[in-house]
Amino acid sequence: MEKIITDGIIFDVDGTIWDTTGVVEKAWNEALDICGLSYAHVKADTLKGLFGLPMMDIIAAILPEETPDVWEKYKPICYEKEDEYLKREPGTVYPGMAEALKKLSEKCPLYVVSNCQGGYIELMCEKTGFGKYFKDFTCPAYTDKLKADNIRIICERNGIKNPLYVGDTQMDANACKEAGVPIVFASYGFGKVEKPDYTIKNILELCEMI
Repeated sequence: MEKIITDGIIFDVDGTIWDTTGVVEKAWNEALDICGLSYAHVKADTLKGLFGLPMMDIIAAILPEETPDVWEKYKPICYEKEDEYLKREPGTVYPGMAEALKKLSEKCPLYVVSNCQGGYIELMCEKTGFGKYFKDFTCPAYTDKLKADNIRIICERNGIKNPLYVGDTQMDANACKEAGVPIVFASYGFGKVEKPDYTIKNILELCEMI
């Protein structure tokens, strides 16, 4: 097997490190109830097809008949309930993740870039215990930028010359192409990717590739 040369691996979160869609379904539906929007209740399988998009795009997809004012009203309540639920009931970590992150962190620095809300990456790190493996992270809440720019930001401020991104959707692949970074497609996750640079069926495979 040809080895991949990298001095920094950047991870997506949802569909790559863990799956929170079952918990988020309950949280977001409660937020919809609070906003008087119970008709728009969403399922976990629907969320799997939306995670990775910017938050307002997700809300627009869930509430296509509502106005932007309603979307803005829903968003903070959605965030509040999601945080509340995930503190009680964390997401499901993909098999082998703890072992893989430990092994990979011994080979090169690890990072996180996601299109999530502020505090979400920190919550994932806290609930999984994976924070010790990641050197740096960012998301739109901290930069007001989306994934491609945030990948560049992580690379620039950490001096990464040969980055690698691990993600599970075509949106991840598009961001990587824009940022000029190879993508490892985590095929165990939520989506599909056309012509990824690399593909893994489980995260432990990546340990053998680096």
